[in-house]
Amino acid sequence: MSLRDRIKLRLGGREREIAFLVFSLLLAFGVWFFTNLAKTYSGTISVPVIAECNIDGHSNQSSNTAIVSARCRVDGFRLVREQSRSDKKPVVVRFDRADLRRTGEDSWAIFGSAKNSYINAFFGEGASLEAFITDTLSFVFARENHKKVPVEVPLTVTCRSQFMQSGQFKVYPDSVTLYGEDNRLDAIDKVTTTRLTFADVDETRHGVVRLNRPKGLRMSADEVTYELPISRYVELQGNYQVEVYNAPAGTDLQVYPSVANVTLRCAFPLVKDPLPNLRVYVDYHDFTESKSGTCVPRIQRMPQGVLSCHIEPEVLECIELR
Repeated sequence: MSLRDRIKLRLGGREREIAFLVFSLLLAFGVWFFTNLAKTYSGTISVPVIAECNIDGHSNQSSNTAIVSARCRVDGFRLVREQSRSDKKPVVVRFDRADLRRTGEDSWAIFGSAKNSYINAFFGEGASLEAFITDTLSFVFARENHKKVPVEVPLTVTCRSQFMQSGQFKVYPDSVTLYGEDNRLDAIDKVTTTRLTFADVDETRHGVVRLNRPKGLRMSADEVTYELPISRYVELQGNYQVEVYNAPAGTDLQVYPSVANVTLRCAFPLVKDPLPNLRVYVDYHDFTESKSGTCVPRIQRMPQGVLSCHIEPEVLECIELR
């Protein structure tokens, strides 16, 4: 081997040693760098926020952005990324209407500790708040054409034997606000849902049903909750002499027929039999206001636990004798 070849061999070995040393240093620096960035640090984070909220008569999204700043504990990667970015994409945060206080005709704000409920929405799941720097976030919600309409739920209910609907079918919210062009709003007088059908029902039903959104309009809610109260009942019947109330002294009002049959449906189990204390009557004032001389019989002080009451006949003939 010539001298030149031996020199080249030695130089090649040194180059490999230097390259290996440089690689080792870079690897050690990378491990050190990423290990330190993975640690948690305290720093200031600022986030632009667009508010979203259902406010009657106004847009559901703010027309402005508000900057929320806070000292947070986050990992080094997040801190470096946040502090190096010059143009941050706004975060859309949905606020509870109760947390926003009106500060002007079209402006609302969230103050102080009310912001604590939205820490994760502002800064993400990995951030731990130390203290807010921004005390108040102010937002502008522009006015929009709107109209409030009732919610109608088409309903079909059949109950199991000895069970019945024991109260009004309830919907919450029972009305919604529609937003859009005036000509579209004028054509709408209600919002419906898909038909609810309950068969062989023997217990109270609760649930959620989606609203049918009118074309070209925005709604303040996309769904409603409902409650269908169902109770087991026991049926009782009795015959009662019809009495006359509020007749002037010396007035004789004859009622035909003078006996009415009453059918009660009472909640089961029956705590107390209501039949012994039941009284059926007609009111003299109803007679004087009736052109045909008929009156609708009534029950005096309907007992507790009565789910429904039916009186037969439903209309009584009345004649005043002088």
